[in-house]
Amino acid sequence: MKLYHCVDARSLRPLWALEEMGLPYELEVLPFPPRVFKKDYLGVNPLGTIPYLVDGDTHMTESSGMCHYLVERYGKHAFGVRPEHPEYGSYVNWLFHSDATLTFPQTVALRYGLMEPPPRKLPQAVDDYKKWYLARLRMLTAHLQDREFLCDGRFTIADICIGYALFLGTTPGLDMGAHYAPHVQDYLARLLARPALIRARALGA
Repeated sequence: MKLYHCVDARSLRPLWALEEMGLPYELEVLPFPPRVFKKDYLGVNPLGTIPYLVDGDTHMTESSGMCHYLVERYGKHAFGVRPEHPEYGSYVNWLFHSDATLTFPQTVALRYGLMEPPPRKLPQAVDDYKKWYLARLRMLTAHLQDREFLCDGRFTIADICIGYALFLGTTPGLDMGAHYAPHVQDYLARLLARPALIRARALGA
């Protein structure tokens, strides 16, 4: 199994999951964005995006999907929720919510606030998408009010997927961690202190 990774990019989700699960893997760390700074990567992943996971004949591009795949393919159900569990629907919803609802507006704000050259920066878009992201935290904020983790009272890949979005929101250029509710800040702090995440973030840093 091989994971293509850029430091603190969305590939941190499956890398964190691999470290939590103790699965063997090979890691290739690339400069960001690899489609610009390592053009031969397009021969591996025609999209040029990160992450990219290769596991035999399986090739994947979606970070939350990779986490789900690892749970199901390798029977790591200590990090997942089974379909018969009453919270299974909530668990799956958080996996999709992490990227479709939370990470998407962040990436727009990062692109047009930091990554584009000055003539292409769009301050109004950055401001609008930051507000969009913060508004979309309402469901998570309410859900965590009396919970330590998202599902089944324990750590799962749902926490990895959502936790990464919260982490990304604190990076320079977004700087939105101060807007998180205190109990959400505490939740993120608990996740950031996990040894597997500390190891994952150190790889390639």
